Amino acid sequence: MISLIWAMTRQRVIGKNNKMPWHIKEDLVYFRKHTAGKTVLMGENTYVSLKGYYKDRPLPYGKIYVASFNSNLKLEDATVVLDAVDFLKNVEEDVWVVGGASIYALALPYADRLYISWVKENYEGDTYFPELDFTKFQMVSEKESDLVTYSIYERV
Repeated sequence: MISLIWAMTRQRVIGKNNKMPWHIKEDLVYFRKHTAGKTVLMGENTYVSLKGYYKDRPLPYGKIYVASFNSNLKLEDATVVLDAVDFLKNVEEDVWVVGGASIYALALPYADRLYISWVKENYEGDTYFPELDFTKFQMVSEKESDLVTYSIYERV
């Protein structure tokens, strides 16, 4: 099972300057609840951004795969994946794709489930989630809070 999880505005903003342009604690808790201890795939920029948040603490995931074009990249706490599409086509374990935009774009055709946190307020950003064809998915769950709508979609 390949699951994508992310937060975005209705204008599809997901980042600004390699960080989230908002800080919504409840959404961070939601994200962590779903991904802690799990196998994750992320891009190199997302990895660097998360390491900035966690500083000297380890990232809270089980196995970490980092997609990169840099064949010389070596990471102590992650496995470098040079061909993300091949990885996604052949992975046999459950994987959570956690960003960024280019990794989401590569992973969408292989996604079984989407966990979208719709941030209700508008934010400026420089990174957007790729166009998404919702006709390929059906909503199976939705929960509202004051700041975020949490939607889960499964591939039809």
